[in-house]
Amino acid sequence: MKLARILSVPVTALALIGAAGTAFAASPLSLAKAHFHDIATGKVQATIAQYGAHPVFEWVGGPLDGRYAGKPAIEAVWKKFAHAQGAMKLSVTHMIEAANPAGATVTADVKFMGKKTIPVRYVLTYRKGKLVDEIWQIDPKLGK
Repeated sequence: MKLARILSVPVTALALIGAAGTAFAASPLSLAKAHFHDIATGKVQATIAQYGAHPVFEWVGGPLDGRYAGKPAIEAVWKKFAHAQGAMKLSVTHMIEAANPAGATVTADVKFMGKKTIPVRYVLTYRKGKLVDEIWQIDPKLGK
């Protein structure tokens, strides 16, 4: 009986480590797709959970134009956006990932189609599986 208890602790620990490792193994492309989806579906808390400790968000163009630093400031922007747009559809094209051991960058052309169609050129920077820098460039050429 003692041997079974001794063995069960390491096996449980390995199972937990394996599960955690899977969460961190998500590719930057899949993280970016999840980010876009959460924005389009108005899941503000899920969107905010994707950011690292000290994120920076550059919104270039439109009524929310500005630089937002930290989760509280970014959360306020996403709440305004979700409220203004309502239910949205999403179109993502030209996703490209560049990665090295220090982190990864994902670029994409994204259209958020709600009350208005918002064409965005996106640049996301990930470090250790968390979003640390985001550029949202409204690009009218993408809307055509």
